[in-house]
Amino acid sequence: RNMSSAGPEGRKKMRECDGLIDSLVYYIQGAIADHEPNDKATENCVCILHNLSYQLEIELPESYAQSIYMQRRNISSNDKTPGCFGTRSRKVKEKQQDTPLPEEKSNPRGVESLWHSTLIRIYLSLIAKSTRNYTQEASLGALQNLTAGTGPMPFAVARTVVQKANGLPSIRTMLHVSHPTVKKTAVSLLRNLSRNTSLQNDIAREVLPDLVSILPESVPGSDIVCETTASICYTLYNLTQSSSHNARLLLSADGLPKIIAISMNDSNMVSKASRAASVLLYSLWSHTDLHSAYKK
Repeated sequence: RNMSSAGPEGRKKMRECDGLIDSLVYYIQGAIADHEPNDKATENCVCILHNLSYQLEIELPESYAQSIYMQRRNISSNDKTPGCFGTRSRKVKEKQQDTPLPEEKSNPRGVESLWHSTLIRIYLSLIAKSTRNYTQEASLGALQNLTAGTGPMPFAVARTVVQKANGLPSIRTMLHVSHPTVKKTAVSLLRNLSRNTSLQNDIAREVLPDLVSILPESVPGSDIVCETTASICYTLYNLTQSSSHNARLLLSADGLPKIIAISMNDSNMVSKASRAASVLLYSLWSHTDLHSAYKK
């Protein structure tokens, strides 16, 4: 577990170690099957896999990177028309999000297991069944790592979490735990998931009211609560930016007074949370059809 957090070279060596990842996955599967998701060894295994999933997209071995990302390069080269924001334009992003991964292997080995749907379902199972904070945090953190980035892999993992494995109810439960780091990691995962335009309505329907409910009533004092609040605001921004329906959902959940209060920072230093709340407010105001509802 300590070695897996030793930096990129350490991660590379451990990913390449024959049988290591397979053994970790095998042990966790056994623990879940035996209804023992809270033992210390399971926690250690999940924490190792969490660390090995860090920056996986950019540290992939060349053989995997070529097969997975060839399709994405083809999309980029076929779309030569520059938008106002170049290759970051919404249409190009959506095309990249819709690029499928090569078909999953039924029996993945080694590093392939790290983004395979089998392990994604294991993480979701541990989130639902384990009561150990470190196991919950590591499972959420592994999914957060796998859904970071802009390539086909993060978006394929996001679709598995939201649509194929029905993972949102388990993640939603973690929004209401008392442990601040577990809650922060759950919100960060939802922020990653919410970047996928095809999943935004599903996410809003399932967790938007819960996100509003855990917003503080004013600018948070502690650093971790401030970061969590900023992540909530950016998640809500993603969910409402292009959807008046989701913005109205936020309004119905009484989110507007909280967001206004968080944006008003009396101190000299503008906090991450205040800045994020201001960005969200500016975006919400762009829905002109909701102006009268806002004023009420």
